[in-house]
Amino acid sequence: MRVAVTGGLIADGTGSELVPGTVLVEGERITAVLPPGEPVAEAEVIDATGNIVAPGFVDLHSHADFSLGASPAAESQLAQGVTTLVGGNCGWSPFPITDLETLRAGTAFLDPKHDWSWNDLAGFAATLQPAVNLALQVGHCTLRIAAMGSAERPPSPEELRTMQDLLRAAADQGAVGFSTGLIYAPGAYASSEEVAALVATAAECGLMYSTHIRNEGAGLPAALDEAIATARAGGARLEISHLKAVGRSNYGLVDIALEHLDQVDDVDLGWDAYPYTATSTTLTTRLPTWALAGGALLDRLADPAERARIAEALRADDLLSPDSVVIASLPPGRYEDSRGLSLTAVAQRDGVDAAEIVLRILESHQAAVSVVNHAMSEDDVTTVLEHPRTAIASDGWIMDATGPGHPHPRNFGTFPRVLGHYTRDRRTLTLPEAIRRMTALPATRLGLCDRGIIKPGAIADLTVLDADKIADKSTYDNPWQLSVGINHVLLAGQPALTNAKPTGHRPGRIIGL
Repeated sequence: MRVAVTGGLIADGTGSELVPGTVLVEGERITAVLPPGEPVAEAEVIDATGNIVAPGFVDLHSHADFSLGASPAAESQLAQGVTTLVGGNCGWSPFPITDLETLRAGTAFLDPKHDWSWNDLAGFAATLQPAVNLALQVGHCTLRIAAMGSAERPPSPEELRTMQDLLRAAADQGAVGFSTGLIYAPGAYASSEEVAALVATAAECGLMYSTHIRNEGAGLPAALDEAIATARAGGARLEISHLKAVGRSNYGLVDIALEHLDQVDDVDLGWDAYPYTATSTTLTTRLPTWALAGGALLDRLADPAERARIAEALRADDLLSPDSVVIASLPPGRYEDSRGLSLTAVAQRDGVDAAEIVLRILESHQAAVSVVNHAMSEDDVTTVLEHPRTAIASDGWIMDATGPGHPHPRNFGTFPRVLGHYTRDRRTLTLPEAIRRMTALPATRLGLCDRGIIKPGAIADLTVLDADKIADKSTYDNPWQLSVGINHVLLAGQPALTNAKPTGHRPGRIIGL
């Protein structure tokens, strides 16, 4: 198939100025970038007049490996111009599996619609036929569960070797990275030495190391130091996931963090961020990690003494901020009508304090509760976005256009929000630079030399967008709204979105296989 994308201004992904021209595609690859007006014979023409032709966007931080199997059309992603998603982040991946019950409990907050019919990366990948590309990382929490369950202790030498062997097996099957989520049990139980041993194994296998660091509040600088030291010792490429400072008392810490990161010159280091002032995660992250040990949280909540101990820890947590924590999703149960409400609102309705309502909600919904937490400063978000080494990433996982609950708007609007709100409207970034942060920069972090760029020989993953109209429509109050302004999306030369409508084709592939 021969395609000519004509009439537009080309943003090649490098940050260079826009230039008029035609992108010629034959089969899966770009064969030429032609000057405007040069005739092209026997090609299907995509008229990009008045539009920007860019590489397809690469999302370095996604949890799509827990949703793409059930929602392979990936409508929310195509509407943003995304062609490649990176899963396996924050220490969680849907493989390898040796203890399915514990893994399902640990990942329930992501609401996976899996049949769990596999054991390893290869088996999982074989179940997918998505409309977008997916690159896979293997998660530390999942490795730990596979080797030693949810135990709150160091691994034995044999258990550590098991994790390393499973990590090597995933690398052999096509994994592109290894990730940690050091605020999530059981990953939070790991010492720096355990993480360093696994990072060294990942580096031996040529994998990137991405980390949701141990602390994003007052302990942010120390947590960054731990990540840097771990990567330095193992010789790994390091990606700091969704760089931010959480909690009003920590506003401004990103300035110190960025200054520190800029001074590191002996680690291959990068980071990513999303353009919102709210986080989204599981409600269990507000609990002390000991409460989750052994997967026995619900048993502890049923024990009056243990329950009182957990409640006391919650009441002492300055970062709980119940006014700012909103219920996003939960399975059926007593509080299913609380989606979209703050912890404070639900607590007032029940006539209890915030600590007690957290425990009631968790015990009533199998602890599988996702929340949106309004905990960041707009100035901090802008500061991180302005930095030239910041890649744009969503931290999302919703693939569908409609559904239940109140998910974070980042699932639907991350990339158009940067291009519309922060680039066109606020001029925080130039358009070529914003596109670089979504294309060549993240592709380079992954080691992909033939994606994220428009040049002859590159894979023809392309996005055609209207820079004047592109906008995120999703809001915290009304999140289920697709972005606008993306008109065409090609994956490996095949149309996945035409005239802003999905084609129904599923040309995506598992990168690395």
